[in-house]
Amino acid sequence: MSEGPILPGIRGPEDVRDLSPPQVEALAGEIRERLIEVTAVNGGHIGPNLGVVELTLALHRIFETPRDQFVFDVSHQGYVHKLLTGRNDQAFDRIRKSGGYSGFLARSESEHDAYGAGHAGTALSAALGMAAARDQQGGDNHVVAVVGDAGFTCGITLEALNNISEATGRLVVILNDNEWSIDRNVGALSRYFNELITTPFYNRINDDLESFLQKVPGGDALIRLGSKWKRETKDFLTSSSIFENFGIRYIGPIDGHNLAELEQYLAFARNAPEPLVLHVITQKGKGSEAALAQPEKFHGISPFDPKTGAPLPGKPGTPPKYQDVFGDAVVEACRRREDIVGITAAMPSGTGLNKLRDQLPDRYYDVGIAEEHAVLFAAGMATRGMHPVCAIYSTFLQRAYDPLVHDICLQNLPVLFGMDRAGLSPNDGPTHHGLFDIAYLRCIPNTVVMQPADEDELADMVHTGLQIDGPAFIRYPRGAAAGVPVKEEPTLLPVGRAEVRREGREVQIWALGPLVAEAEILASRLAEVTGASVGVVNARFAKPLDRELLAAQATEARLFVTLEDHVRTGGFGSALLETLADAGASRPVERIGWPDRYIDHGDSDKVLRAAEGLDPESLFLSLRTRLEALLGVHLEVADPAGDDCPVHR
Repeated sequence: MSEGPILPGIRGPEDVRDLSPPQVEALAGEIRERLIEVTAVNGGHIGPNLGVVELTLALHRIFETPRDQFVFDVSHQGYVHKLLTGRNDQAFDRIRKSGGYSGFLARSESEHDAYGAGHAGTALSAALGMAAARDQQGGDNHVVAVVGDAGFTCGITLEALNNISEATGRLVVILNDNEWSIDRNVGALSRYFNELITTPFYNRINDDLESFLQKVPGGDALIRLGSKWKRETKDFLTSSSIFENFGIRYIGPIDGHNLAELEQYLAFARNAPEPLVLHVITQKGKGSEAALAQPEKFHGISPFDPKTGAPLPGKPGTPPKYQDVFGDAVVEACRRREDIVGITAAMPSGTGLNKLRDQLPDRYYDVGIAEEHAVLFAAGMATRGMHPVCAIYSTFLQRAYDPLVHDICLQNLPVLFGMDRAGLSPNDGPTHHGLFDIAYLRCIPNTVVMQPADEDELADMVHTGLQIDGPAFIRYPRGAAAGVPVKEEPTLLPVGRAEVRREGREVQIWALGPLVAEAEILASRLAEVTGASVGVVNARFAKPLDRELLAAQATEARLFVTLEDHVRTGGFGSALLETLADAGASRPVERIGWPDRYIDHGDSDKVLRAAEGLDPESLFLSLRTRLEALLGVHLEVADPAGDDCPVHR
């Protein structure tokens, strides 16, 4: 390749393989600059990607995608892979934004993306399935799983590890060890990996011994004995690794930023006739002083100053985030009651439980990336008189569905679940949207499911949920709250009772969460334009619904409208429709929510809602049309661009 910048000339992995070692080193620097440049504008998972630059380069120099398959656990560290596989273009400039590439790998995006992901712990099982399929089909390609050390705390990963030696004879597993998931890793496996790093072990000693034997008389005969002397020297020098006890050869530690060493070991792995693990040591955030100094903050970050790493200033007077209000409420509850503890699955900051960790550490548990265990752990504590608060993102709680059904709810245990990121997580996309939780929870007996309209009501719901002698769930969105001050003392809410925000007769709009404020504006506009009497209800509870209020309104209402940040299928609107049917009240219901398909990533909630016709203007126009039909009138509406249009009053 010609002199000058190298990255612009990389059209695919074959170009990477043509580079000289010095050129590859230079390319690594250019990639880091590109990553910082783009994520400074868009935000994103900058720390994990800076840490795997050399590893990803070495993988593409030794293996050949798409013939060979790479499976990245979580795949949030796939930005480097995207740059090397023909995606260094304008869509990369808008990564995680509308019209840009996903922040994760997706099979629909490139033939080089062998497997889509977004949740931790999936890579080893998926890669093993690919390897077994290759074996069934008589193929000779390679399958490589790249799994972070935190990913080995996932039960699925350990289940796959147990199955590898039985399912395939060839699989390459990269243990990408940087001591962090989002927060610092916890648990015995983290300590074990640290011991492997700090203990001199036999792979290198055996390499040195083999080199020595080749130089002495009769040494070749000893080398030909092969496995026997290797096994004996290994047992003499160090105990077997956990991987070898599973029938998988272990090699390491390997400097994850030394390209020559990485390529040497990856070439060995490519030709190995057995499954093996390469233990690669990387630095999360390498290439950015700010990211190295603050690994948790720079795991996934909002736009920042590329020179200093400082976050870009937000709008003045921005309300606190829902997650922080939740964290404060849990801390205050713990101060009032000794039976309350907080549990998170490697997400202390994202759930707000970092506040509990910092202020009352004895009441805080981080179980690592292990949502199933977190729920069962909470169940065990609840059987012994504790009232755990289990804080897990809506999208991640899906992973613990069986323990929710079989252990928490069947036994009617008092556990309060804080479900952050309920609704859209716009930049992250379909793997992280929390759009299914009402549907998957309301069908389970013994559940109470609620959503606050603002941060003060969230504090009330934490207080209320901790008074319930059974499972309770609070769903709340990502990001800034509504700006309603939190009272000094929380209010105990009557379970299953809604709040009437606006009186009405002909049309009743039932809304959940932040959409209550939108419903009030919508009701005012509809009433002004149509002359109809439009009421608004802050439902508060998706289960149990306020049946008494609903039945009373059904005596006069000609139309019910439901607003929810959730899929329509099986959601809050479906619950209201079913409740009316059970009561024998046949009334039309306009259910407004997300359609029955996965919603892509985008710039913001506003952009994604507009794309689906769920923005305020579209909702107003569609409901106006529905009211015209119900009232038997035709309402003239001026040009939407005009200042005198009733729509814009």
